Amino acid sequence: MPTQLLFTRFLNQHFAAQVDSLLAGLHISPKFPNAPITNAFAMELLLFVALMMYFVIVRATLSVETPGTVQHVAEMTNEFVGSQSESIIGHGYERFTTYLTVLLLFIGVANLMGLVPGLESPTASPVVPLGFALVTFIYYHYHGVRVHGFSYVKQFLGPVWWLYPLMLPIEIISHFARVLSLTVRLYANMFAGDMVTLAFFSLIPIGVPLVFLALHFGVALVQAYVFMILATVYLSLAVAHDH
Repeated sequence: MPTQLLFTRFLNQHFAAQVDSLLAGLHISPKFPNAPITNAFAMELLLFVALMMYFVIVRATLSVETPGTVQHVAEMTNEFVGSQSESIIGHGYERFTTYLTVLLLFIGVANLMGLVPGLESPTASPVVPLGFALVTFIYYHYHGVRVHGFSYVKQFLGPVWWLYPLMLPIEIISHFARVLSLTVRLYANMFAGDMVTLAFFSLIPIGVPLVFLALHFGVALVQAYVFMILATVYLSLAVAHDH
């Protein structure tokens, strides 16, 4: 039986049977039928609920005359992501700001969850960064096809026609390598940060670990920003017209 966080244990105690039935319908056999819900999924679910509550509060308290603290935070986050996407994507960047903002918030808060006692960073599990990477991969290719139609395939062929047979497999591999790069970068940094912090807390529980907590905090924010920026760059390349 894997080690379960308190919230994970609660979910498994009340919903394990339903989850097992759902997995059985998909022909999936969980390794631990009594605990099919993992810590990573439980943390993602908790984060999803928290962000939904945050968005509801922002929407309910919107005010032009007397904006509150929550609205200021939301506006600053949106303006920050908007300025980054405008400088990289250019014209039409507004269409992608919502996705990029949610991506930054979700990954950023997920990375920071490991600093809260009783919780852990879901991004320290490789499946979670892989999910972010795959969704981003599908998202930017969808918009590339939406903007260019069938001509989008030209991005995979290069400017010289007689090199098409060589460039096509290289470009396809490079695009799939982006998924691997996004996944490994985020997962490795968060996993290493969690392990270093845990190790120093075990050895020296007072004083020194605070330095590593601060370092972990900085890495968590930087990795969320890097993931968002790379997603923005991939979107820019997909929808650009100068190929």
